[in-house]
Amino acid sequence: MNATALVSTVLGIGYFPKAQGTIMSAVAMPFAYFLAKWGGPELLAGAAMITLVIGTFSCEAYVRQTGKEDPSECVIDELAGQWLTCAFVASSPLSLPAFASAFILFRIFDIWKPWPVSWADNSLPGGFGVMMDDILAGVMAGILALALHHYQWL
Repeated sequence: MNATALVSTVLGIGYFPKAQGTIMSAVAMPFAYFLAKWGGPELLAGAAMITLVIGTFSCEAYVRQTGKEDPSECVIDELAGQWLTCAFVASSPLSLPAFASAFILFRIFDIWKPWPVSWADNSLPGGFGVMMDDILAGVMAGILALALHHYQWL
């Protein structure tokens, strides 16, 4: 496995035969919790943005190498999107129900792809397109998770 595939598939997680995105999101959750515990929502959002940049370049190269428009094995986008969603609810004290809702809502928005997630998925090219639909899903899921947490509906 070359470096581009290693990064884009997050150490091969993207090669699981089914539910690669959900598996990546689940793997991302404990890391999100510890990043938030150590550095708060700012560190978690910053990690998501760094992952977005790295993922954009890596997925761009992976798309060129494979000839696939949005390869399902590229799961670095789920890592960035899940961390961004969690950043919305990563206030102190950390709430496990809020993190659970962030996981569930991100998966719903990433799979369902309501507008503008579907627009990004269908319209943006290359590595940027691979990454941006998950970033938009993360923002939408994060806002909803934050509202649920804020109004104590969790």
